[in-house]
Amino acid sequence: MAKKVVATLKSADAKQFTKVIKAVKTSKGSYSFEERVVSKDMANDFLK
Repeated sequence: MAKKVVATLKSADAKQFTKVIKAVKTSKGSYSFEERVVSKDMANDFLK
């Protein structure tokens, strides 16, 4: 599956995308990870 995502992100027509991983604290006090593929412009907004 990762190869498919990388191939899609490298296409010449598409915008520049990046995969962002963010640690999110759950209600129990542990951490889980949220992954999302976003454009480079929106990456900083996702991490806030």
